[in-house]
Amino acid sequence: MDHMDLPPCMIFIDKEGRWYHEGAEMIHRDIIRLFYENMALDSEDRYVITWRGQHCYVEVEDTAFVVMRTAFVEDGPSGKGRYVLSLSDETVEALRPEGLFVGRENVLYCRIKGDRFPARFARAAYYQLAQYVEEDCERFYLPLNGRKYEIRMRPGS
Repeated sequence: MDHMDLPPCMIFIDKEGRWYHEGAEMIHRDIIRLFYENMALDSEDRYVITWRGQHCYVEVEDTAFVVMRTAFVEDGPSGKGRYVLSLSDETVEALRPEGLFVGRENVLYCRIKGDRFPARFARAAYYQLAQYVEEDCERFYLPLNGRKYEIRMRPGS
């Protein structure tokens, strides 16, 4: 489906993950969750909602998904664990540290949902993760289970 055939949903998602319809903030979380569940990125990196055979695109200020909170969770007494992300669609998933990158304006991002979507870290989530970040020779790393994952700059940032 090309861009000319795809109508706008009249929905806008701001960089903090707030949803608006025709300028009014959407407050019904069940409807927002339904839209998230039926959202995909098309070949032009537009966020498209498909519902009951209808398709429309969503205007997005940055990313549709925002990491709201981050926590390190230990897996038993081994000291090993994982970083857990609480996302704007009210789901929780483990961070894939190899998917971390710094984008424009030094904003931290990661890949989520099986690498299908980028997600922007909200300020609070960024600070929660930053306490674990290490610096070595002007490069930044996130340690996890005996490995160091470099946090790369995205080209063009």
